[in-house]
Amino acid sequence: MTVTAVDPTPALVLIDLQKGLMDRPTLRPLDQIVQEAAHLAEAFRRHGLPVVLVNATGGAPGRTEVKRSGATPAPDWAEIVEELGPRPDDLRVTKQRWGAFTGTTLDDQLRALGVTQVVLAGVATSIGVESTARAAYEHGYHVVLVTDAMTDLDAATHANSIERIFPRLGETTTTEEFLAALDASR
Repeated sequence: MTVTAVDPTPALVLIDLQKGLMDRPTLRPLDQIVQEAAHLAEAFRRHGLPVVLVNATGGAPGRTEVKRSGATPAPDWAEIVEELGPRPDDLRVTKQRWGAFTGTTLDDQLRALGVTQVVLAGVATSIGVESTARAAYEHGYHVVLVTDAMTDLDAATHANSIERIFPRLGETTTTEEFLAALDASR
């Protein structure tokens, strides 16, 4: 499905495309996801639209049944990958939860810019991307999910997000389809 409308002020939100996650065994290679995300970021910047680069530096406090590795991450673990061409005027959000809205100032930053639509890509489809999409929907944003610019560790959870959850939260599209719609809207 292609996106039906591009709002006057959309923002691209790229989730967890950071150095420490690039070696994860994902369904689609992360370098392909980064390449699609870089095309999106380039187009948003060309049109003077906000690009939000989200990274994760930890997890939520409290009890969890998931055992976390006790290993110390590399010093550059949370750095955004260079292929995205981070710019000084990109918005930066560092999160410690699955979603980019919880415990951050993302909503305040977007509202200050007049953003009404968020375009999401990144990893993992069923964790960071889906959590951010749910919160964006609940905050009243028009949500667009660029499905060829996201991937997951597990085929079943990826498919569940793409096929069952995302159509209830917003519109799904591909990088090529969204870029055509963005260019046509300008």
